[in-house]
Amino acid sequence: MENRRINGNDLIAIGYKENEALGVALQINKKRLGFNREEMLQKFKEVLENPEGYLEDKNFASLSKMLLNVTRLEKEYIKLKTEIEPYQIYGEEHIEEGARKQMNTAMKLPITVGGALMPDAHQGYGLPIGGVLATNNSIIPYAVGVDIGCRMALSIFDLPSSYIETNREELKRIVLKTTRFGAGNGFLKHERLDHEVLENSLFQENDLVKSLKDKAWTQLGSSGGGNHFVEFGMMEFKENDVELGIAKGSYLALLTHSGSRGLGATIAGKYTKIAMEMCKLPYEAKHLAYFDLDSAEGQEYWLAMNLAGDYASACHEVIHEKVLTELGAERLAKIENHHNFAWKEFWKGEEVIVHRKGATPAAEGVMGIIPGSMATAGFLVRGKGQAKAINSASHGAGRLMSRTMAIKTLSRNDVNKQLEDLGITLIGADLDEAPMAYKDIHTVMKAQTDLVDVVASFHPKIVRMADDGSKED
Repeated sequence: MENRRINGNDLIAIGYKENEALGVALQINKKRLGFNREEMLQKFKEVLENPEGYLEDKNFASLSKMLLNVTRLEKEYIKLKTEIEPYQIYGEEHIEEGARKQMNTAMKLPITVGGALMPDAHQGYGLPIGGVLATNNSIIPYAVGVDIGCRMALSIFDLPSSYIETNREELKRIVLKTTRFGAGNGFLKHERLDHEVLENSLFQENDLVKSLKDKAWTQLGSSGGGNHFVEFGMMEFKENDVELGIAKGSYLALLTHSGSRGLGATIAGKYTKIAMEMCKLPYEAKHLAYFDLDSAEGQEYWLAMNLAGDYASACHEVIHEKVLTELGAERLAKIENHHNFAWKEFWKGEEVIVHRKGATPAAEGVMGIIPGSMATAGFLVRGKGQAKAINSASHGAGRLMSRTMAIKTLSRNDVNKQLEDLGITLIGADLDEAPMAYKDIHTVMKAQTDLVDVVASFHPKIVRMADDGSKED
């Protein structure tokens, strides 16, 4: 234990805060400097207590300067609330501490008026994935997410689910023909399609968006990396659904998951940077930097975000229309929903900005799609309008382990065996998307029976994902 490497918790125990200075101290610690562990801790304590005395020290000058700079900046930071605004947590026993800690920070923002944590929640950047945050006339780019408008889309066809087994190779051909996958990937010029979303005036009025038009055109109708997918599967209705006009039975369906590709990612990156420059928050909250919606920058981001959402929807539309044409079938219904976005909504009698970062809109009667994994069921749901959840539900099963941990610990043979046993054809995907890397979708659904009613279940049978190692989410 005496020789154990010093970590962040050791430094926090002697008075360091979770900020830039902690990172500098840990970098210095890697150099060893000839001190034993106790001597090194003592040095760190002395620098913390008297940073001015180490400004010329060859080993600790960088730390002393950072400590003094952090002290100076703290006086300029926007103050957080001293108390955490109360919020509802669904499936709390299955949610990691990191996600709750991030949500606690978000609930202390001066603009926060409400929040909720969905049962698939896990740690992300700024707002946890699975976090819902209502704010007062303010928009937080990182609470929307990097993949603006990431969404689900479901088409249900007038073909029985048995069509999958008798036409598996044909469906596999259709998936490969109609899609492109992975970060940066798209279509060649002669393959590109026009769409009204590309006529949005922002492509002329906003210099950043204007510079992205060719990329947007190239990637229209493509999907990202990571957990994005295009799947054929069995859609099972256990009873008639009058509103959709679909009778009890099992149907062929197409389910897609992707977002706004390079367009959205670039918009998110630029406006997050601007927000962090304009809105100085303490270190633990810095990724929650926000714009007042009445500001010029806030309006710019709001319009760009909505364009990215429309573009994400257009990408799904292109895929679904191509598949519909190839199938030569009739479509009984199409349902879609964002789960990385912000909306103006009325909640508890006032207009608020509701950020859903990895959460499905679930106002009363609103339909949404909650997928599981490549080997487990997904669900078509109808919202119940639960105010405590800010009219939201989970956006999926949620990760059980990190991508790195999944790749290090899971077996390709085990994954292949599970898929084979379930009759699932997989095209692409790495071990980070293995079914075992996700929480149990049935446990997640059980934790949100107050939020949604299940209308039907979707069982994937032909799954297409990125095979280039890209990790867009």
